[in-house]
Amino acid sequence: MALTPSQRVVLMKEISQRLGQEDWLLIDTTLRAFSLPTRDEWHGATSGYVLRMLEDAKDQALLSLAEHVGFQSNAGPTRVDPPFWRKNMFRLFLSHLSAHREYAAQLQEHLLAFGISSFVAHNDIEPTLEWQNEIQTALATCDALIALLHPGFHVSRWTDQEIGFAMGRGVPAFCVRFGEDPYGFIGRFQAFNGHKKNAETLARELFDAYRKNKQTQNLMASAIITMFAESNSYATAKIEYEVCGGTGLMGCDLHGSTTISP
Repeated sequence: MALTPSQRVVLMKEISQRLGQEDWLLIDTTLRAFSLPTRDEWHGATSGYVLRMLEDAKDQALLSLAEHVGFQSNAGPTRVDPPFWRKNMFRLFLSHLSAHREYAAQLQEHLLAFGISSFVAHNDIEPTLEWQNEIQTALATCDALIALLHPGFHVSRWTDQEIGFAMGRGVPAFCVRFGEDPYGFIGRFQAFNGHKKNAETLARELFDAYRKNKQTQNLMASAIITMFAESNSYATAKIEYEVCGGTGLMGCDLHGSTTISP
């Protein structure tokens, strides 16, 4: 859905006022992170500079940047839902090395049974699209990130940036050990053990963790309830109920523990 001119003006005003409070270096760094232009010279207020840089921004860039600076519009349904997210599902960004995209794709498929729509860059981006913008859009709209730490993960030019982007938004960012240990900021959190673990088993463990975590439990419960309600037969609903644990609110305990178990 395209933004109306009024919605664009509201978003541009809020972004310019909020981002304009930062110093010049952070302003330009943020604009470039969202693929927006910058200038080497400017005579005037920082808020005016941001406003001018936003004039030709695409709708999704405005929405993503507005979310980044902490503004959610109450004027109406301004959110553009990227096509790679399944409707009404929990949104999970899978950060992985291209060499292991087959495992990531398997994990993506098994997560669907738990109401989790996951983004796998090498599978979800059409060749004709600007892949960097699509990745940024996925990072700006995901509910959580999981990093698949295979050997060489830290050497990648992109994976660390993906983790940093998600953590900068404040969404849960956890990892799975596949031969490489957690490092940096993400190393503060307990990691899942992926050694010799198939994608189906890991999918269930991730679901169990997100249904218990305080930041994600409500979103996870909502996704499972919607999936259950939209089941087209008793048999399908029964299967979904059993897959998700068969206890409590479709296995989604809203008062569950926040521990992430490996």
